[in-house]
Amino acid sequence: MFQTFNVTSSPDQAAPRVTNLRIAMADAGLDGFLIPRADAHQGEYVAPCDERLAWLTGFTGSAGSAAVLTDRAAMFTDGRYTVQVRAQCDTDLFECIDWPATSVAKWLGRTDAQKIGFDPWLHTVAEVRGLREALTKLGKDLVSTNNLVDKIWADRPARPNAPATAHPIELAGKTSQDKFEQINEALRKSGAKAVVLTLPDSISWLLNIRGADIAHNPVVQAFAVLSTAGKLALFAEPSKFDALGPDPRISILPRSAFPAYLRDMEGPVLIDPNTAPHAVLTMLRDGGDVEIIEGDDPCILPKALKTDAEIAGTREAHLRDGAAMVEFLSWLDAQEIETLTEIDIVTALEGFRAATNQLKDISFDTISGAGPNGAIVHYRVTEETNRPLKEGELLLVDSGGQYVDGTTDITRTVALGDVAGEARAAFTAVLQGMIAISTARFPRGVTGGHLDALARAPLWRMGRDYDHGTGHGVGAYLSVHEGPQRISRTSTLSLQEGMILSNEPGYYREGAFGIRTENLIVVRAAQMPEGADARDMLDFETLTYVPIDRSLILADELAPWERDWLDDYHQEVWDKLAPRLSDAAKDWLRQAVAAL
Repeated sequence: MFQTFNVTSSPDQAAPRVTNLRIAMADAGLDGFLIPRADAHQGEYVAPCDERLAWLTGFTGSAGSAAVLTDRAAMFTDGRYTVQVRAQCDTDLFECIDWPATSVAKWLGRTDAQKIGFDPWLHTVAEVRGLREALTKLGKDLVSTNNLVDKIWADRPARPNAPATAHPIELAGKTSQDKFEQINEALRKSGAKAVVLTLPDSISWLLNIRGADIAHNPVVQAFAVLSTAGKLALFAEPSKFDALGPDPRISILPRSAFPAYLRDMEGPVLIDPNTAPHAVLTMLRDGGDVEIIEGDDPCILPKALKTDAEIAGTREAHLRDGAAMVEFLSWLDAQEIETLTEIDIVTALEGFRAATNQLKDISFDTISGAGPNGAIVHYRVTEETNRPLKEGELLLVDSGGQYVDGTTDITRTVALGDVAGEARAAFTAVLQGMIAISTARFPRGVTGGHLDALARAPLWRMGRDYDHGTGHGVGAYLSVHEGPQRISRTSTLSLQEGMILSNEPGYYREGAFGIRTENLIVVRAAQMPEGADARDMLDFETLTYVPIDRSLILADELAPWERDWLDDYHQEVWDKLAPRLSDAAKDWLRQAVAAL
């Protein structure tokens, strides 16, 4: 089973660990210390050695932070984790703060703490700049220090050192040399002579390599500096690259050599203030009067614009994965529901994916939430929370696979027997929102922020909403959560051809049920009717083909065009997947895709 649960921590372990942290704070002359979820690469997913927040607090969500003062402590999480944070943390020890409604600086402003410590490797340039400015206005100091959690974490795991592998050109669609030239052209336009790269997915994309340093994300953890001369200094353990052979463009140096290299650099140097650790800026400045240019990581947008080869591979990966999902749903429908638990669901689904013999890993820890656990947006079942399935409840399963030709991410909510009409009404509204995004046609220049309301409108009419974005970017055998593309009310980036996104509206009723329906989609040029007034438009191609539970749909609530879309979608599911299925799964699918 691929599921991972990383560091050992629980609410009852938090108190002694916080006590030890406060002793370390006193030794350092600090009144507080900040503990983010991030690692030095600022990725969403971190290695066990960087699970400081989970180790200290018990909270295992993928976004959040803590502030520990001498007399109080707080956990900051957004709306996705409102339920989870209270379940995993000692609420007598930690105040649970709704972020961003209340920022870290605002909360600190209500306290007597004066000197707040932070690890400069774990906070970005932009984050430190904003926090320092806010705290200075409050008469407080933000103090750079060594990581105090590392000082008290006696059995901290070793840093990962998985080998790197080459990603085939027939799947990448562009050589590493082509990418070097593309990024160097962007550097020259910015006026920089070199760029500091700190995101593992950017480096893995640039070099056409993949790794296994982070569970479920096939990236190589490293830092890099690319110059306009076409040379790249790569900072990671050299043994990672033994299987790749030498490359005259690349110098491989130990990770420990990165700080000294930064101090010796000559400018102008480009850094991304939103992804580079503050330590990078400090070390560049330590080297002297180096001109620093701030701008976006130049790999991020090109990586998001998938090549034809990457899109073709992703289509195939989704068909393979869709067939595994149908085998799973067919199996589930044949079981005695109340003999199963959430973990049984995870084990079975991962088994069907593994049976393809092409699965490299799951793309994230499978979410299997039955009944009220489905209302925890990023729920991750453990032995302690494992819930038996019950007739009359909903089961939310959010999962995905990593295949060498693509990354998948799909959510289906299924009825466990007869489900009450209230849940069916919410399910139907969520489906209508998903269909609205699937069928959207929009002019070039439109952002994910413009489209987000389409998915929410059916729920808004009911006075309901959800506290997560409608869609995130997805990589091509890379991170399942990839920027900068999003469908979110906060997104200001124009959508462009080749961007892969999720389409996943939802609805969650705490203590009762959760609903989410998710397909992956890719932006493409829209086929427009003939006419002089027709503008240059984009739309979405659906990548995910798995049936949607018709028993949960209030068909009379759907508009005729929504019914037509669903019937057409289900016909495509049949046409694409039936040849790939076992006889039993094919018989089940024939019923599952029947017209409304």
